[in-house]
Amino acid sequence: MTDTPDPFTNMYEGPAKLMRAMFAPMMGTMDAAKGIDGAVSPEDAKHWAEVGAKLQAMWLQYQSEQLSNPQALVPYFDPARWMALATDWYQKMPLAQAEQQKALMEEGMRLWEDVLGQYGLGPKASEKHGGEVELPRKDRRFADEKWRAHPAYALIHQTYLFLAERVAEMVEKADNLNPQQREQLRFTTKAITEAASPANFPLLNPVVMERTLETRGDNLVKGMEHMLADMRRGQLSHTDANAFTLGENIATTPGKVVHETPLYQLIQYSPTTDKVMETPLIIFPPWINRFYILDLNAKKSFVKWAVDQGVTVFMVSWKSADASMKDVIWDDYVRAQIDAIDHVRERLDVASVHAIGYCVAGTTLAATLAILHRREQEDKVRSATFFTAQVDFEKAGELLNFIDDQQLAAIKGLSPDGYLDGRYMAATFNLLRGTDLIWNYVVNNYLLGEDYPAFDLLHWNGDVTNLPAKWHQQYLRDLYRDNRLVEGDALTVDNTPVDLGRVNTPTYVQAGKEDHIAPAESVWRITEHFGGPLRFVLAGSGHIAGVVNPPSSGKYQYWTNAGSPRSLAEFREGAEEHPGSWWPDWIDWLREQDGETVPATGKRKPGGKGDKVIENAPGRYVATR
Repeated sequence: MTDTPDPFTNMYEGPAKLMRAMFAPMMGTMDAAKGIDGAVSPEDAKHWAEVGAKLQAMWLQYQSEQLSNPQALVPYFDPARWMALATDWYQKMPLAQAEQQKALMEEGMRLWEDVLGQYGLGPKASEKHGGEVELPRKDRRFADEKWRAHPAYALIHQTYLFLAERVAEMVEKADNLNPQQREQLRFTTKAITEAASPANFPLLNPVVMERTLETRGDNLVKGMEHMLADMRRGQLSHTDANAFTLGENIATTPGKVVHETPLYQLIQYSPTTDKVMETPLIIFPPWINRFYILDLNAKKSFVKWAVDQGVTVFMVSWKSADASMKDVIWDDYVRAQIDAIDHVRERLDVASVHAIGYCVAGTTLAATLAILHRREQEDKVRSATFFTAQVDFEKAGELLNFIDDQQLAAIKGLSPDGYLDGRYMAATFNLLRGTDLIWNYVVNNYLLGEDYPAFDLLHWNGDVTNLPAKWHQQYLRDLYRDNRLVEGDALTVDNTPVDLGRVNTPTYVQAGKEDHIAPAESVWRITEHFGGPLRFVLAGSGHIAGVVNPPSSGKYQYWTNAGSPRSLAEFREGAEEHPGSWWPDWIDWLREQDGETVPATGKRKPGGKGDKVIENAPGRYVATR
C-alpha cells in the first residue's frame, strides 16, 4: 500500500511525524508509527507503542476508580459547569453584522499576509527584510523562539492573539449590559480565551512537540501521571508537596501553643531579645489560608523578623472547618478575636495589645474594633494594622464576579456537610490569574512532563483550608454583595450593632499596588470610614508578595504621603517612593504608639518554669485538612 501525501508535509515535517506517531499505538497501525518518510526505527516504533499503551492503561485505571467511587469526582471541575458558562457567555455577545464580519475577515487576511511576508511567503513576500522575524503581537506565552521559527506556528499564535483582542472589544461594545454584567462578561471572556490558547494544546505548541519527539513520548506519560494525581486529589498542583514539612522547613519560628478553642489555637513565639515591647502583638491571619504565609522560613518570616525587633508575637492558627463547624458564623470569628485579645492581656498582665488583621481577618478586625468601641472597651487594642484588608467592597475587584444570586446558590450546593471544601476556593483564586496559576502548570507539568519545583510559597498556596458554609454565605452576601459593613448599624454582630465610624484606634493600613484579590482602591476605602489617626502605605507587588517582603530581600518599594489625600489617586500624585520593604516603616510606627519595654522573662518566654503550655509551634490545627 502506498501512503498518500500527508497534508502536513509541506507545512512542518516534525509535527506531522509526531502526530502520526502519537496516534499509531491507539489505532494499532504500525505503518503510521513509521512516520512520514518511514525513517522511524523498529526500536522507536516499539517505544511509541509502549507509550500509547501506558497512557491508555493509566486512563482506564482512573476511569475504573471513578466508576467504583463516584463521590471522588469534584463537582467544581465538572465540564458541564464550564460548558454552561461558555453558553451563557456566547449568548451575551453581540452578533456581528455582515459588514463587521467582512471587516474582521479582511483584517485577518491582512494579518496572515503580513506574517507570511516575514518568511518570504505570500503576496507580501517582497516586503520581507532580513534579520529576526518581527511579529505584530507579543505575549510571554509565546516568547520561545520556536513560536517564530516556522510560519505555521507564527500564524497559529498571532491569529489567536488577534481574535482574543477582537473578542475583548466585542465585550466592550455589547449593548444592554449593566456595569456588573459587563465586568462578569470581561472576566468570563478572559478565562475562556486563556483556556483556548494554542500553548495549551500539544499539537499546536512547538515546544511541547519538540519535547515529545526528543523523549519519544515519555514526557506525555509523566504528564499523565501528574494530571491523574491532580484529578484524584481534586486540585491542581503547583509544587512538590513532599518537599516541605511543618516545623522543619516551613513554619519554623520557635514557640508554644498557649491557648486553644474549637475554632483556633494561639501560638506565642519565643523572644530573641533581652527586652521586649511592653505591649504584645497578636496577628489574625485569614482562615481561608494557613497562617504560615507569615512564617514561611527564617529569611521570609514576618513573625521571626518582628520577634527579632523585640516584639512579643502571638499568632492565631485557625482550625480548618469540618462538619462540627456547620453552625459557625461571622459572630464566632469576632468573638474569637476578642477572646484571643483577652487571653493575651490576661496571660501577660497588660492592659492592651497591638493587633494585625490580614485580608478577611482584617475585615473581621475592623468589626471587632467597632464592637469594642460600642462597648467602651476600645482600650484593649492600642493599635491596629491591616494587611490588604477591605471593609468597603464597592471596588472589590474580580471576586465580585462570584457573588450574584445564582453563584451563591451554586456555592451553597457544594457544602452539603456544612463546610466548603477548600479546593473550591483554591480553584477560584487560580481563575483570577488563569495564565499564571492554571495554564502555565498545565503546559509545564502535564504536557512537558517537568518535575514540580520545591517552592514554599506555592506549597502554602496549595495547602487549602475548608470554610464554614454559613459563614461563607454570610460573608459573600452581606459584605461582598450588599456591602453592609460600611452602613452604620446595618449589621449586628454578637448582639452589638457595628458602626465603623466609631473606630478611633491608631491604624496602619498596607495595600498592594498590584493586588488582584483586595485591590488597592478598595483597601483605601478604610481611610474614609475610620475616625482615628491613620497611616496608609502602598506597597509594591500584590496580595502576598506585597506583604511578605523582608528587608533583606531588597525587593520592590513602598509609597507614603505626608499630606491629606482624599483619594488613592491623590495619594499617588503626592506620594514619596521608598526602596525596599515597608516593614521598617511599620515597626517605627508601632514604636511610636508604645515605646515602653520590659524584660523578656516569665511568661514572655512561653513554656518556661511554671508555664503550662499545650504543644510546640506550629501546633496541630495548621496540620489538619
